[in-house]
Amino acid sequence: MKNLIIAATAALLSMSTAALAHEFKLGDLVINHPMTFNTAATAKTGGGYLEVTNTGDTADRLIGVKADFPKVELHTTEEKDGVARMMHVDAIEIPAGETVSLEPGGFHVMFMGLGGDPFEVGEKIPATLIFENAGEIEVMFNVEERTHEDKTDHSGHTMSN
Repeated sequence: MKNLIIAATAALLSMSTAALAHEFKLGDLVINHPMTFNTAATAKTGGGYLEVTNTGDTADRLIGVKADFPKVELHTTEEKDGVARMMHVDAIEIPAGETVSLEPGGFHVMFMGLGGDPFEVGEKIPATLIFENAGEIEVMFNVEERTHEDKTDHSGHTMSN
Protein backbone atom coordinates (compact mmCIF):
# COMPACT_ATOMS: atom_id res chain seq x y z
CA MET A 1 0.00 0.00 0.00
CA LYS A 2 2.84 2.38 0.86
CA ASN A 3 4.36 1.83 -2.61
CA LEU A 4 1.00 2.59 -4.22
CA ILE A 5 0.75 5.88 -2.32
CA ILE A 6 4.31 6.83 -3.27
CA ALA A 7 3.67 5.97 -6.93
CA ALA A 8 0.40 7.94 -6.97
CA THR A 9 2.07 10.96 -5.34
CA ALA A 10 4.95 10.84 -7.84
CA ALA A 11 2.48 10.65 -10.75
CA LEU A 12 0.53 13.64 -9.45
CA LEU A 13 3.70 15.68 -8.96
CA SER A 14 4.92 14.94 -12.46
CA MET A 15 1.50 15.83 -13.90
CA SER A 16 1.40 19.14 -12.01
CA THR A 17 4.93 19.98 -13.17
CA ALA A 18 3.99 19.13 -16.74
CA ALA A 19 0.85 21.24 -16.45
CA LEU A 20 2.92 24.24 -15.39
CA ALA A 21 5.51 23.82 -18.13
CA HIS A 22 4.40 25.00 -21.53
CA GLU A 23 6.28 25.95 -24.66
CA PHE A 24 5.74 27.67 -27.96
CA LYS A 25 7.76 27.30 -31.18
CA LEU A 26 8.53 29.83 -33.89
CA GLY A 27 10.99 28.63 -36.50
CA ASP A 28 14.24 27.82 -34.69
CA LEU A 29 13.07 29.50 -31.47
CA VAL A 30 11.53 27.62 -28.54
CA ILE A 31 9.82 29.81 -25.96
CA ASN A 32 9.56 27.89 -22.71
CA HIS A 33 7.22 28.55 -19.82
CA PRO A 34 6.15 32.20 -20.06
CA MET A 35 4.99 33.11 -16.56
CA THR A 36 4.47 35.90 -14.08
CA PHE A 37 3.84 35.98 -10.37
CA ASN A 38 0.62 37.00 -8.66
CA THR A 39 0.71 40.68 -7.67
CA ALA A 40 -0.64 42.74 -4.82
CA ALA A 41 -3.98 44.48 -5.34
CA THR A 42 -2.20 47.86 -5.44
CA ALA A 43 0.54 46.81 -7.89
CA LYS A 44 0.97 49.04 -10.90
CA THR A 45 3.36 46.66 -12.71
CA GLY A 46 4.10 42.98 -13.10
CA GLY A 47 7.17 41.20 -14.45
CA GLY A 48 7.04 38.48 -17.09
CA TYR A 49 9.59 35.68 -17.33
CA LEU A 50 10.45 32.93 -19.83
CA GLU A 51 13.28 31.13 -21.59
CA VAL A 52 14.07 31.39 -25.29
CA THR A 53 16.20 28.67 -26.87
CA ASN A 54 17.58 29.34 -30.32
CA THR A 55 18.08 25.90 -31.92
CA GLY A 56 19.28 27.41 -35.19
CA ASP A 57 22.61 28.71 -36.40
CA THR A 58 21.53 32.34 -36.82
CA ALA A 59 21.19 34.79 -33.94
CA ASP A 60 17.91 36.61 -33.35
CA ARG A 61 16.71 39.36 -31.05
CA LEU A 62 13.57 39.80 -28.96
CA ILE A 63 12.63 43.36 -29.89
CA GLY A 64 9.23 43.81 -28.28
CA VAL A 65 6.14 42.45 -26.60
CA LYS A 66 2.53 43.40 -27.25
CA ALA A 67 -0.21 42.84 -24.66
CA ASP A 68 -3.41 44.51 -23.51
CA PHE A 69 -1.79 46.94 -21.06
CA PRO A 70 -1.11 50.67 -21.36
CA LYS A 71 2.61 49.93 -21.76
CA VAL A 72 4.72 46.78 -22.16
CA GLU A 73 8.52 46.97 -22.35
CA LEU A 74 11.62 44.82 -22.22
CA HIS A 75 13.69 45.60 -19.12
CA THR A 76 16.86 44.59 -17.38
CA THR A 77 17.76 45.01 -13.73
CA GLU A 78 21.06 46.59 -12.80
CA GLU A 79 22.44 46.86 -9.31
CA LYS A 80 24.65 49.79 -8.34
CA ASP A 81 25.74 50.56 -4.80
CA GLY A 82 23.28 47.99 -3.45
CA VAL A 83 20.30 49.54 -5.22
CA ALA A 84 18.49 47.62 -7.97
CA ARG A 85 17.15 49.70 -10.85
CA MET A 86 15.05 48.58 -13.77
CA MET A 87 16.06 49.93 -17.13
CA HIS A 88 14.34 49.74 -20.50
CA VAL A 89 16.25 47.85 -23.22
CA ASP A 90 15.52 48.01 -26.92
CA ALA A 91 16.24 44.31 -27.52
CA ILE A 92 17.44 41.09 -25.93
CA GLU A 93 20.00 39.12 -27.93
CA ILE A 94 19.20 35.44 -28.58
CA PRO A 95 22.50 33.93 -29.81
CA ALA A 96 22.44 30.90 -32.11
CA GLY A 97 22.53 27.60 -30.24
CA GLU A 98 21.94 29.21 -26.84
CA THR A 99 19.20 29.68 -24.25
CA VAL A 100 18.45 33.10 -22.80
CA SER A 101 16.47 33.36 -19.55
CA LEU A 102 14.25 36.26 -18.65
CA GLU A 103 14.07 35.96 -14.87
CA PRO A 104 13.73 38.00 -11.67
CA GLY A 105 16.78 40.20 -11.16
CA GLY A 106 17.72 40.15 -14.87
CA PHE A 107 16.01 40.61 -18.21
CA HIS A 108 12.21 40.57 -18.01
CA VAL A 109 9.01 41.77 -19.63
CA MET A 110 7.44 44.69 -17.77
CA PHE A 111 3.63 44.87 -17.89
CA MET A 112 2.75 48.44 -16.84
CA GLY A 113 -0.54 50.01 -15.89
CA LEU A 114 -2.30 47.19 -14.03
CA GLY A 115 -4.67 49.85 -12.69
CA GLY A 116 -6.08 47.96 -9.71
CA ASP A 117 -6.47 44.69 -11.66
CA PRO A 118 -3.80 42.46 -10.07
CA PHE A 119 -2.43 39.27 -11.58
CA GLU A 120 -4.16 36.37 -9.82
CA VAL A 121 -2.94 32.77 -9.55
CA GLY A 122 -4.38 30.68 -12.37
CA GLU A 123 -4.95 33.65 -14.66
CA LYS A 124 -3.43 33.60 -18.15
CA ILE A 125 -2.02 36.76 -19.72
CA PRO A 126 -2.01 36.70 -23.54
CA ALA A 127 0.90 38.46 -25.21
CA THR A 128 2.73 38.56 -28.52
CA LEU A 129 6.52 38.26 -28.57
CA ILE A 130 8.21 40.11 -31.45
CA PHE A 131 11.52 38.79 -32.78
CA GLU A 132 13.65 40.67 -35.27
CA ASN A 133 14.11 37.71 -37.66
CA ALA A 134 11.60 35.02 -36.68
CA GLY A 135 8.64 37.41 -36.49
CA GLU A 136 5.76 37.33 -34.02
CA ILE A 137 4.29 34.57 -31.86
CA GLU A 138 1.32 34.62 -29.50
CA VAL A 139 2.04 33.14 -26.06
CA MET A 140 0.28 32.83 -22.70
CA PHE A 141 1.96 33.93 -19.48
CA ASN A 142 0.68 31.73 -16.64
CA VAL A 143 0.19 33.59 -13.37
CA GLU A 144 1.79 31.48 -10.65
CA GLU A 145 1.97 31.79 -6.91
CA ARG A 146 5.18 33.20 -5.57
CA THR A 147 6.93 30.42 -3.66
CA HIS A 148 9.09 30.80 -0.58
CA GLU A 149 12.18 30.69 -2.83
CA ASP A 150 10.76 33.37 -5.15
CA LYS A 151 10.47 36.27 -2.73
CA THR A 152 11.85 38.86 -5.14
CA ASP A 153 9.74 41.04 -7.37
CA HIS A 154 10.55 41.80 -11.01
CA SER A 155 13.08 44.41 -9.92
CA GLY A 156 15.02 42.08 -7.63
CA HIS A 157 13.64 43.57 -4.43
CA THR A 158 12.65 41.25 -1.61
CA MET A 159 8.91 40.86 -1.18
CA SER A 160 7.03 40.31 2.08
CA ASN A 161 3.94 38.18 2.51
